[in-house]
Amino acid sequence: MNDAIQIFSNADPSSISTSVRLLLLITVLSIAPGILILMTSFTRIVVVLSFVRTSLATQQMPPNQVLIGLALFLTFFIMAPTFSQVYTEALNPLLNEEITLDEAYENASTPIKEFMAKHTREKDLALFLNYSQTEERPETVQDVPLTALVPAFVISELKTAFQMGFMIFIPFLIIDMAVASVLMSMGMMMLPPVMISLPFKILLFVLVDGWYLITHSLLDGF
Repeated sequence: MNDAIQIFSNADPSSISTSVRLLLLITVLSIAPGILILMTSFTRIVVVLSFVRTSLATQQMPPNQVLIGLALFLTFFIMAPTFSQVYTEALNPLLNEEITLDEAYENASTPIKEFMAKHTREKDLALFLNYSQTEERPETVQDVPLTALVPAFVISELKTAFQMGFMIFIPFLIIDMAVASVLMSMGMMMLPPVMISLPFKILLFVLVDGWYLITHSLLDGF
């Protein structure tokens, strides 16, 4: 234990600083999935795609890996301008040692905050700002702390995703009700309506080109 203390006490300050930066980098990489989920369009996309599968009642088709993979690629496509701005204004200058780490953080947070604020409801943001009990209200988007903006953005995205999910459920619910009424009128009480309605729901989804419409709606939403 004493040897370890002597090693750190006699170490070069620059080497300690490098070690701390490496530790911070590893920490950021470990929470990168959480950042991707909570600060991008991923949440809305994956929830809507899950609603599509649930409304179709196709159990595990498409598989979770396919839905998450599609959600990731759509997220990268939607967030490409924001990520490009982060790279140009923050990451690239930092790697070239043109700006400090604090400046890189500020430059990187600017486009991300602008994206989240654009899709965050004022009521949701006010909820967290009022709870934080800060006397000074932010005048611009950049003055809003991430601790309030991120959860406000997430609940706004969840509300939007559930609204889209409700609209997706309606036509398939009508098919289920129609099939159940026909089976009851024919006296076929023991036959599960879901088994009969499933082919009709898949047929309807294919005829209207459902995956194109869902993807089109998601892209237009951003």
